[in-house]
Amino acid sequence: MAEELDFQDQEEQELFEHLRIEADKGQAQLRLDKFLMNRVENTSRNRIQNAIAADSVLVNGKIVKASYKVKPLDVVTVVLPDPPRDTEVYPENIPLSILYEDVDVLLVNKEAGMVVHPGYNNYTGTLVNALTYHLNQLPTMPGNTGRPGLVHRIDKDTSGLLVIAKNEWAMTFLAKQFFEHSIQRKYVALVWGDIVEDGTVKGYIGRHLKDRRVMDMYDSEEKGKWSVTHYHVLERLGYVTLIECELETGRTHQIRTHMKSIGHPIFSDELYGGSKILKGTVFNKYKQFVNNCFAILPRQALHARSLGFIHPQTKEMVNFEVPLPDDFQQALDKWRSYATNMDEQA
Repeated sequence: MAEELDFQDQEEQELFEHLRIEADKGQAQLRLDKFLMNRVENTSRNRIQNAIAADSVLVNGKIVKASYKVKPLDVVTVVLPDPPRDTEVYPENIPLSILYEDVDVLLVNKEAGMVVHPGYNNYTGTLVNALTYHLNQLPTMPGNTGRPGLVHRIDKDTSGLLVIAKNEWAMTFLAKQFFEHSIQRKYVALVWGDIVEDGTVKGYIGRHLKDRRVMDMYDSEEKGKWSVTHYHVLERLGYVTLIECELETGRTHQIRTHMKSIGHPIFSDELYGGSKILKGTVFNKYKQFVNNCFAILPRQALHARSLGFIHPQTKEMVNFEVPLPDDFQQALDKWRSYATNMDEQA
């Protein structure tokens, strides 16, 4: 049987499965695609062949062709996009901010407050509902089932870029890049405190022992999944700092967890303690200023600004970028104004 490794618990929720299959000692020589058809549940021959063509199937650590004959004790590893769930998704005519679209991929600038995928208490009004409507209006194309192909997610109250695969080939091709962490993802975040220099946060991320809604840092792989975030200072604004975060991995709430772990929670992030006044003066005027910023930006100050990946058809690197949304920009401008006045008074 295939051994399924859990790579679902991730910040951007890469929607793929990783399978490791070891051929039996008595395995008769059999074409790789036929072997996988027999061993992988809930799949299709087309899905298997796409994975092999995308170099997402390795035998003993090496790329092979579909015609390769599997031998006894061969170790076959596979990265496949997660198959669609059985739950029916109803199309909804919800406006989308589409940055780019071709026959293979679609880039969406998700607004804060929109849930990406239907789930508990969020079965309608999601990005997937909107995408299902949008894609159902397109002409039928080879390999396009009409279902939006999610290969990653971002949190409800995080704004920014998502790439959608429009057919099975694109989904398989992109899933492999997410799995290998070769996708280039950069976020902009406003965090509490004065960060002196650039840095990297590393460690194992797992569910908090007392509050399952949040994640925590651990020192053992038995308690969490390895995670790496590189951060770069963009602007120092007194009691807060604007940074750019580049993800090397993509775990659940990765940036939010990492920044809290080094004492710099994301501004206005209620779940991770950033919605309290953590730095600054005791003057009421300052408190009112910060509360006004919270009112303008009543969610974590985190935005998925840029995304780079190898295109499924051209095989060339493409890069996309979107500006900060209005709520983030307005709060940032208020902090810039406050920092300027601090400097003038110093």
